[in-house]
Amino acid sequence: MTLDIIALGEPLIEFNQTRGQENGAHYRLGHGGDTSNAAIAAARQGASVGYVTALGADAFGDEFLKLWHEEKVDASRVIRDGGAHTGVYFVSHGPEGHVFSYLRAGSAASRLSPAALPMDYIGSAKYLHLSGISQAISATACDAVFAAIEEARANGVRISYDTNLRLKLWPLARARAISHATIPLCDVIFPSLEDATVLTELDEPQAIVDFYLRLGVPLVVLKLGPEGALVATGDGRWRVKGIAVETVDATGAGDTFDGAFLSMLVLGEGPLEAAGYANAAAALSTCGYGAVAPIPRRAEVLQFLGEEVHQ
Repeated sequence: MTLDIIALGEPLIEFNQTRGQENGAHYRLGHGGDTSNAAIAAARQGASVGYVTALGADAFGDEFLKLWHEEKVDASRVIRDGGAHTGVYFVSHGPEGHVFSYLRAGSAASRLSPAALPMDYIGSAKYLHLSGISQAISATACDAVFAAIEEARANGVRISYDTNLRLKLWPLARARAISHATIPLCDVIFPSLEDATVLTELDEPQAIVDFYLRLGVPLVVLKLGPEGALVATGDGRWRVKGIAVETVDATGAGDTFDGAFLSMLVLGEGPLEAAGYANAAAALSTCGYGAVAPIPRRAEVLQFLGEEVHQ
């Protein structure tokens, strides 16, 4: 089985705070985990997608298998670990935006090691999508990411990578060293401006993409949040303008961008076209609560883009 995209990482059950409640905080059950969100986003755009991870042998793990089945994300090589739990996180909302709280220490995904990886599966895809979070949750998971990259590159699989910096998981010096060591092994990277500013110690978008291109990655897609994105290669730079929407919750917007962008690449679009499409998909994903539920499908994105053109 040859899939367009295989993502590797840590899925997390999500409890997302809803607004407008008079009697204290209320949380809505959902699903999260950056690379899982990206995998679902890509599948909703029509790409064939698989996921590699380990889940606890618990009810939350069952929830993820059900979700991926419904979303047409292949989970045939997902591991069930009877000695660990499936990770959980909470999203609360305040004046400064969304805040994450995690119950992930010792999760099944954090115990993933290179020896457990389905190398034949990873080596059969067109793209392997990875995240800095997967490298941060444990030393063995970090080793697994590098082992997956090595297998993918040996088989001509392209590598995509989102830095997704979480300084609660690891110190900045290690995050910076691991990220900078990973990026030269990749074909496309998706840093956010917020992450890149910390990791590179630069704050100007053009300087940031220069920095990453010098590391050796051929395609940098710098996500600028509501301001859109900056696409950069050795041959040029292109700015994709932001799209104004009524944002409710931006929890999974960056992940939606990643998955939508990759889905357009496998459908034969160029980087600029892929970025424009992904920018619209990410904007739409902020119009509802949770990481997964508001991710749009291809028909919704195309309709939205058509409306934007005619406004």
